[in-house]
Formats: sequence, structure tokens, C-alpha cells
Amino acid sequence: MNLTKTITSSAIILALGLNLSGCDRPTKTASIDHKADTFSALGTKSESTKVSGKQLAQKYIILDGHIDVPYRLEEQWQDVTKATPNGDFDHPRAKVGGLNAPFMSIYIPPELEKTGGSKELADQLIDSVEAIVSLAPEKFAMASSVQEVKEQFANGLISLPLGMENGSPIEGDLANLQHFYERGIRYITLTHSKANHISDSSYDENRPAKGLTPFGKSLIKEMNNIGIMVDVSHISDDAFYQVMELSNTPVIASHSSARHFTPGFERNMSDDMIKLMAKNGGVIQINFGSTFISQTSIESWDKHNAKIEEFAATNNIEVDSDKVKAFAKQDLADNPFVFADLNDVLDHFDHVIKLVGIDYVGIGSDYDGVGDSLPTGLKDVASYPNLIDGLIKRGYSEADIEKILSGNVLRVWSEVEQYAATH
Repeated sequence: MNLTKTITSSAIILALGLNLSGCDRPTKTASIDHKADTFSALGTKSESTKVSGKQLAQKYIILDGHIDVPYRLEEQWQDVTKATPNGDFDHPRAKVGGLNAPFMSIYIPPELEKTGGSKELADQLIDSVEAIVSLAPEKFAMASSVQEVKEQFANGLISLPLGMENGSPIEGDLANLQHFYERGIRYITLTHSKANHISDSSYDENRPAKGLTPFGKSLIKEMNNIGIMVDVSHISDDAFYQVMELSNTPVIASHSSARHFTPGFERNMSDDMIKLMAKNGGVIQINFGSTFISQTSIESWDKHNAKIEEFAATNNIEVDSDKVKAFAKQDLADNPFVFADLNDVLDHFDHVIKLVGIDYVGIGSDYDGVGDSLPTGLKDVASYPNLIDGLIKRGYSEADIEKILSGNVLRVWSEVEQYAATH
């Protein structure tokens, strides 16, 4: 779950059915030059062309670091053990796509930091994931370790590991960290769109901690010791560098992309940040949202928001009024949002791999969290074979693709487990 940069227009977009929450920005970015020497260490095309994306999707574990099913179901319950009429995830589509280990995002709205109720909502959302498993234990299983994911994959089950998006439910009490570990949380995104008691946010101009708070700094150490991965998505740059100084284990960015393609968008990671995270063994998991991927999508989205705000101001009416909604709907009809496409997403994978190597990138789609902004070719969890086919066409070997699909993140998770076992 993410946040549109122009908060005032989000309610309108939701009402219109073009939910771009979490997106920030549409012309296709230029592709990386795929010369043979770029991928000389990645295997050859002759190795990869023997198989298809559909075959590899079924052969290997696909781990997606961030899928917002729990909060989607909180807003409108649907039985995702069966086909659903909307949303990006359900069991039939996951099976078609080969998805085996989607991290269920326990997303906590940032306003609960002040109003209270974060811990209660987190427990409620975890309950909802457990309810999915109880409805169809022949299809799904909770997973709290790498070994469980591997065993469940072997048994044909879709694992549902848990990640907490926004550390607000910790509520300044390390006993709550233990509580959520016991409930199955295996990574925590330290904050979301507003600064909280742990960290400043990349989306928030207010930076009271200038990075991590004193409690946040102590929390990093405890997360290392207990065996919960530190997720640096959403946090400010200052907070990121402080995490890197403090963490004794590799970290993840569960759903971020490369800032190289979206200059000035702090929510994505700069090249220097990606290099430092890789140096410490961490993994960036690429977000699929169009406005994370494409500068053109960003500009298309910002232009639409600006028109809405100007119309509301000129007419001296609230942005959530029916008149503004009608204007926004017509503007989208006249000037459709410019979506990214599969090649834009592949460019982000290429960029990270060219920058730091094959071992430090994974998938963090943000399905069910970026609304209707998903790229052409990657519209739901049935689409992973399209991604794999794209990787094959760009010259990646089968071994490389396995690392991208899950191997790299499973390595980090294993190292975090191993560290905690000795501390």
C-alpha cells in the first residue's frame, strides 16, 4: 500500500474507479542497452530459450515481497480462495501465475499513529490472513520460515508469509515486537507515508527525527536479534543510511524501484543506496506501479491532479464534491492516464543488475496496493510468466531467473534467521 503524492485528489480517483493510490507518476523510459557484455556473467540466451516463462513460473518458487490483500479484504471482504471479480490476487490467478510465496502486507494507515488502534488493526489483519488459510487449507498455508516456504511449495500449497507495512503497531514497546514475531511477522516496513515513532518517511516533508528516532535505532537491533527483516521501503534517505550503519543483517526494500528512472522521487532508491544495500547483502524488490517505474506516468498523474486542484480552487468547491468528481472523470476520459508497460519494469531489473549484480534484486509488485496503475502486461498475479518471458528475451539464464523469482530474498531471510538463532 502506498500513497499518491497529491493527497487531495485521491478520494476522487477512488470514486472514479481509477485508483492510483501509491502511484506517483507516465513516456516510456529508455531501455538499457542489452549488449552481450552487459550480461556476460549472467548466462547466455541459448541456455534460457529452451524454456518458457510459464514453465519456469511453475518450476521455481515465486516470492513476491509485497501484496496488499489483507487491507483490500478489510475494505471489502471477498473469498480469495476462489476467483474474485476484482482485485489483483486470488487463488486461481496465483496458480496460473506460479505465485508460491506472496508476502501478505499487514498495512497500517499512518493516521493511526496519532489516533491509536494500530496494534488492534494489525492483529485483525493477521486474523484475516489466517482465515484465508482456514477456509482452504488444501490451497494455502501460513509460513514463518524459509523451510516452511520450501516444504509448502513441495506440497503444492501457496505460502502466506507476513510483512508489516508501517511499524506503528509496535507502539514504542519491544514486547509488541515479540508479539508480532510470534504471530508470524517476518519483515517490518519501518514507516509509511508519515513520520512515526520509529522513522521519518520519504513522503513526509516533516522530518522530526532526521532519520531514525532513538527508539527506531534500538528497534533495528532487536529486529536483528529476533529474526525479523528490516524493510527500508518508504523511509527517508537519512533513515536508510542510519539503518545501514546499524543493521547486523542484510535488509530488504520490499516494494521499491530505481530512482534512476524517476529523478527526485525519494520513494525509490538511488544508485548509491542500491550499491550500499547490495554491499551488505540486501535485496531491492521491484515495485510494478506505473508511477514507480515511468517518469511519463508520473507526469501524466501529476498533470491530472493539478487540473483537479485548479478546477476545485477556481470554483471554490471541495475536491471531494460531486462537481469535481464529474470533472475528474471527464478529464480522464479526454486525457487517459499513461501506463507503464512490461519493458519499463524490465528496465528496472536490468538497471539494478548492471549496477550491482544478479544477487540483489527481487519482486515486490505491490499488487492490490497500487490500484489501477499496474503496467500493461503485469495487471495481476497471473502475469508473472510475462515477466519471466521478458527476462528470458533479455538474455538471463534459468539460474539467474530463479534468483530473481525468490532465491535472493530467501537468502536474505535465511541469513536473518541464522543471525537470530545465535543472538
